[in-house]
Amino acid sequence: MAKNNSSYDLYVQKMQKIADVRNSISILNWDKEVNLPAKGGATRSRQVATLAGIAHEMFISKDLGILLEKLNEGNNLDEKQRRNVELSYKDYRKSLKYSTDFVVRLSNLTSEAYHAWNKARSENNFDLFKEAFAKAVDIKKEEAELLGYEHHPYDALMDMYEPGSNTADTDVLFKDVREQLVDFVREIRNKPQVEDGFMRKFYEKDKQWQLGLDVLKNMGYDFDAGRQDISTHPFTTNFSAEDVRVTTRIDENDFGNMVWSCIHEGGHALYEQGLPPEQYGLPLGNYLSLGIHESQSRMWENNVARGLPYWKAHYKKIQKLFSENLNDVSLLGFYKAINRVNPSLIRTESDELHYHFHVLIRYEIEKGLMEGSLDCADLREIWNSKYKEYLGVDVPDDNHGVLQDIHWSHGSFGYFPTYSMGSFYAAQFYKQAEKDIPNLTEKIEAGDNTPLLHWLRENIHQYGRQYTADELCKRITGEKLNFRYFMEYAQEKYSGIYGL
Repeated sequence: MAKNNSSYDLYVQKMQKIADVRNSISILNWDKEVNLPAKGGATRSRQVATLAGIAHEMFISKDLGILLEKLNEGNNLDEKQRRNVELSYKDYRKSLKYSTDFVVRLSNLTSEAYHAWNKARSENNFDLFKEAFAKAVDIKKEEAELLGYEHHPYDALMDMYEPGSNTADTDVLFKDVREQLVDFVREIRNKPQVEDGFMRKFYEKDKQWQLGLDVLKNMGYDFDAGRQDISTHPFTTNFSAEDVRVTTRIDENDFGNMVWSCIHEGGHALYEQGLPPEQYGLPLGNYLSLGIHESQSRMWENNVARGLPYWKAHYKKIQKLFSENLNDVSLLGFYKAINRVNPSLIRTESDELHYHFHVLIRYEIEKGLMEGSLDCADLREIWNSKYKEYLGVDVPDDNHGVLQDIHWSHGSFGYFPTYSMGSFYAAQFYKQAEKDIPNLTEKIEAGDNTPLLHWLRENIHQYGRQYTADELCKRITGEKLNFRYFMEYAQEKYSGIYGL
């Protein structure tokens, strides 16, 4: 039970006011990607930069620093209160490294990069993004120096998204990918390919949209605390646990595009909706790390929705909705098609095994840019050569290549490794859920996802940042992140599909 403490109450008030400003920025950014008219970009960039500066000044204020020091030295806080203060004080000290001028410059350059990326995407020409991209790289190098690092500048950026992570550990993780996953994928490539041509027939947009809403509802997404819209790149954003929004995209000639976007973003959204609302604006009301966040989306997308039990519950409805395309396709045929392993150009449309090659490429590029071994001007050529090396595909144009992700236009360097971490956490967590939830497979086969969502709420969502990622993983599974769980899951599943 929380202890009464006037200083702590004042801390909560200050943190929630800061959260109000930050979430106002988030609303403006959501609107930018969903509704903003073409001529509104410059003014919107100014508005976001102004609010970013205000939020930063509020957070690094001397009054808040004195209050945090006082609370941090006291002994009259309960466990959750103390953890909130500890984390806020740590965040405060880190934020002191940023000047308001730098925060505003970063915001302006990020907005400039986003609009340049959008224009480049519309004309399928990386050259239109090249200058803004180089500026984004330069300011992220500057940020790494501001934050400080022990071994590699990229460590400082990775720590922003996955606290405690670094290039040394991530190099080992991707070494496992190279030594275990590459050979397994090669085995699959030598087997007869499964048929999935029916996935790329014409699927009416309105029907797909309604299906996406139904899928989200079945997962447990609360539409009274969120909504879905269309955007260029699917994403999830939240302004509180009671206002969590998702976007998707629809391709009428690619059925999987919308389905997996909805389920993936739905997984993220369920995590945000499961955070304790009474902790709004405080560390325990925020997600733990992007690796843990990604574990939620990848678990729903891959461990659940690419599994045969899930489609035993839902395939007949989909088959009826798109009867002209699916009448002659069996449940097993559909299951195999949605798990087809084949190298692709687009990360978000990749199968779940090649997906990690996409992440590896981005990791190597970002690491090289930050250490200076790669040059921004050569990015297109570097990207295309790595796709040829790792996936054996020729990149036909920039939209299918270097311009496909929105992340660099947001300044999100250090983010991509968390995607692979998330998949590996997902496999480990799901294995434990199967042990903890009686007859989980049978429940999913019956269309009941409630037990799994309840398990995630109890074991992950409710804690916010109370534990580190390592602590949470050990608390749930008894050990830290272990790549073995993902490989065992992949081998069992795909050996059955491809007859290995």
